[in-house]
Amino acid sequence: QVQLAESGGGSRQAGGSLTLSCAVSAYTWHNLCLAWFRQAPGKQREKVATINFRGGVQTYADAVQGRFAIYVVHAKNTVYLGMNSLRSEDTAMYYCAAEKYTGRSCQDYNFSHWGQGTQVTVSS
Repeated sequence: QVQLAESGGGSRQAGGSLTLSCAVSAYTWHNLCLAWFRQAPGKQREKVATINFRGGVQTYADAVQGRFAIYVVHAKNTVYLGMNSLRSEDTAMYYCAAEKYTGRSCQDYNFSHWGQGTQVTVSS
């Protein structure tokens, strides 16, 4: 069983920064792919970033490359999404997701475990 709990959302002006947290409760915490997705009103859900918890290999959507960073703190069983140079188009509900790692790149997984989401609003 995997449980995910996001926090850290809020409102920022364009150009600002924000860090989202996702506490992961899982028996097999050490063998997971973790990801951040986002969904803006009226738009499809978008994969933002993924990370292999074991190896730390990261992937990013083109829209956030160079501005966002996904990382884990093993001691806290938490995955983070650091967001810099925020833009109005980053406004969305952000979701943390997890799936059992089976050797493939984490960007190729269909994630089956989801958190409840945390809202990020960026004003221009």
